[in-house]
Amino acid sequence: MDVELRIASMRERIAEAARRCGRSDDIALVGVTKKHPRETVVLAIESGLHDVAENYVQEARAKYVDLPPARRHFIGHVQTNKAKAIVETFDVVQSIDRLDAGRAIAKAARTLGKPVRALLQINISPTERFGVDPADARALAERLRVDEGLPIDGVMAIGPQTEDRNEVARAFERAAETFAEVGGTTLSIGMSGDWEQAIRSGSTMLRIGTALFGARA
Repeated sequence: MDVELRIASMRERIAEAARRCGRSDDIALVGVTKKHPRETVVLAIESGLHDVAENYVQEARAKYVDLPPARRHFIGHVQTNKAKAIVETFDVVQSIDRLDAGRAIAKAARTLGKPVRALLQINISPTERFGVDPADARALAERLRVDEGLPIDGVMAIGPQTEDRNEVARAFERAAETFAEVGGTTLSIGMSGDWEQAIRSGSTMLRIGTALFGARA
């Protein structure tokens, strides 16, 4: 199945899953393009994908130059020494997980005169290395908003790597509760293996790689 058909099929599946939960289907679909070639990214955007994401700024800087119009999301770990490059390359930073990362992104945005949308990455999985403790998320969001002027627009989380659907559901419910505390418009949970549960838990944004683009090179 080619990329255009995969995107159309995924949108249909998302809409159907949303309807089963009594939700509207206005759930953003972000294509994770990690390890996929630039030609695939361009084709996906030309096929109607409005949002693309990368984990590594160096890979994105080469791949995302002169792309057709699309929102570019950074979903990797924020290294403060790469904050300027992140802001230059991306429109949305989904992975603010500590104060110094948020400060660095805010400073780079001011220096470049480029507004950037940000999400807090929270840790809801025992196997995940990064992310702020959900209990500390609201305080971090408020500090970044007030002290740094960084618009924190919600939360992002990576679900636990397990076949236990109940564990995934509990983790996503924790993310939804934290989102309600932090505020904003975006709850970015759900990837290729757990997106249906994410929709049931209130996700407004899915980050999908393999299901759209196939296995990584």
